[in-house]
Formats: sequence, C-alpha cells, structure tokens
Amino acid sequence: MKVKQILAGVELVIADLEVELNGSLRSSHTLCALLKDDQQREVLIPLNTPDGRPIFMNPENAIADGGASHGDASNGKAAGTD
Repeated sequence: MKVKQILAGVELVIADLEVELNGSLRSSHTLCALLKDDQQREVLIPLNTPDGRPIFMNPENAIADGGASHGDASNGKAAGTD
C-alpha cells in the first residue's frame, strides 16, 4: 500500500446523522469528512454506514451541511445549547 495523495482542506468530524431505516427514523454518531464542494458549500461525506461498516469517501454520498450546528469542542456542548 502506498500514499498517492494527502487531501488538504478535509476535516474529520463526528456528525449526529438521522436516517430512515425500515420505516423508522434513527440517528447515530457517524465519522464524516467535512469539506467544501466545487461551489464552496460545506458538505459532509459519511465514512461509514448507519450500522458502522466503513465505506470509501465518495462525493456521491455527500450531504449538504444545511446549516447544522457545529459542536463547540472547548466545552463539549453542541452549539446553541446551554
């Protein structure tokens, strides 16, 4: 195995994603790559499936950030919570 390229401008984050599975709404913490698309919009690309299996970083799986709040790592709370 060899490193072909190191991607700049990609941040690894844990996102609380919500997905509908078998008719029920579920959420889980998911490892994601946070980056900007060609139009400079922030997008999340999940790096694992809802049941925890790893997947390749694929731009076709990108989720528009949609103004979701980013957690504040300094106090361990999500942005906008007291």
